[in-house]
Amino acid sequence: MTTPNVPIEPRKGDVHTYDIAPNVLDASGEVHVGLTLDAVRPPSEEEILKVDNLTVEFPTDDGVVRAVRGVSYSLREREVLGIVGESGSGKSVSSLAVMGLLPKSARVKGQILFRGDDMLKMSARKQRSLRGRKIAMVFQDPMTALNPVHTVGDQLAEAVLAHELMPRKSALARAKEMLDLVGIPQAEARLRSYPHEFSGGMRQRAMIAMAVINNPDIIIADEPTTALDVTVQAQILEKLLEVKDAVNAAIVLITHDLGVIAGMAHRVLVMYAGRPVEVGETDPVFEEPRMPYTAGLLGSIPSLENSGDRLRPIKGTPPSLINMPAGCPFSPRCPLADDTCRTAEPELAETDSGGHFAACHHWDRLAAVEDPTVFFRTESETKA
Repeated sequence: MTTPNVPIEPRKGDVHTYDIAPNVLDASGEVHVGLTLDAVRPPSEEEILKVDNLTVEFPTDDGVVRAVRGVSYSLREREVLGIVGESGSGKSVSSLAVMGLLPKSARVKGQILFRGDDMLKMSARKQRSLRGRKIAMVFQDPMTALNPVHTVGDQLAEAVLAHELMPRKSALARAKEMLDLVGIPQAEARLRSYPHEFSGGMRQRAMIAMAVINNPDIIIADEPTTALDVTVQAQILEKLLEVKDAVNAAIVLITHDLGVIAGMAHRVLVMYAGRPVEVGETDPVFEEPRMPYTAGLLGSIPSLENSGDRLRPIKGTPPSLINMPAGCPFSPRCPLADDTCRTAEPELAETDSGGHFAACHHWDRLAAVEDPTVFFRTESETKA
């Protein structure tokens, strides 16, 4: 049974209500209040991952695709970092670079420091020893990530045996523990099931079980709730928070859904055309965006305040990563763009609040209005 989107409680000062589904019906039919960041252990001060000026390019017959341009961020133990942006903004490519899963044709520069060691300078063997053991990934489509001709139990056990010498029986016992952890009923029997015998939500839970089976320090979740209905989405996100505390891991959460980030992430990194355009703690970025692109994304979310109005999409499309426009790549779509924006690309710089960074020449104009999404309203809305 599915339930409609339930709006989260607006934070003080919010001008929008973001739609996510923190409440779902449990097995008894009672409303179950979803787990929130306030209920889990807070991040520590220990930095476990630092990405510095990461660039990724792909040579093609048509030219060089500059998929990632100067991405930098850090990740603390038990922290949830949300990375959001449109398709093609470089979210997944930057995370695949961290995992060392890009094709050999990719040109990767910069630094990816895991506990002080640069992963880009490691041998392929050393990277394999970290992948799946210290840094794990939950892929977007579990049906293609799981092997259809092997049972779920065999695949979970293989993830253990790839990094530890132990009897196969012990590996299967750990696999059962992980299926129990992620809430799959009759876990022992389900070890003998094939991926096609699982529902979409169960397959995604199995992928989470595979990611945490070796107690990793970092879990990269690449749009883990794509194509799932709202009830299952809420359950999967709650399960991610639960296993984060269970294995003491940090999470990099990649998604299109700003509602998910609002309820799940301590900090958010907004990407556009391969580079970060706004970075900060989740509440300040959502309540007081300092980049027009972020304001446009927030303005396009359905709101209870304007339930009968048409949605306000951001006009235009993202630029070609082969032929980037001069100046700010968002300028062709930006209502604040002027000659400065069309000639000089702004640097990511601190705004009027500490720890809140934006790449915009005119962030002060957004700071001067109560609701920055007003710049994306149509003329009829503005007159009204």
